[in-house]
Amino acid sequence: MRLITLALAALLLLIQYPLWLGKGGWLRVKDFEAQVDTAHKKNAELIARNAKLDSEVRDLKDGTGAVEERARYELSMIKQNEIFIQIVGKGQAAALPPLAPKPSDN
Repeated sequence: MRLITLALAALLLLIQYPLWLGKGGWLRVKDFEAQVDTAHKKNAELIARNAKLDSEVRDLKDGTGAVEERARYELSMIKQNEIFIQIVGKGQAAALPPLAPKPSDN
């Protein structure tokens, strides 16, 4: 009787092995689910970034407002006959805008 019990227990363990550690076992499935979740999060971030870039490209293609805004804030450019005024708070250093080249008399 004891031999039959041991044999059945061994068979039960052999049957359980593929379920837990085999090719399609629970542990591997959980690992793949974690990888899929990570990939979905990364894709969502990339989709949001692409949408932002697409919007910016469309704005740059269609209107001059975005180009002007970038020139003003990133390059400190000003229009002709426009006065540049910068208000500096206490303890802040004044950032001087680049000077426009003087027209040469050729």
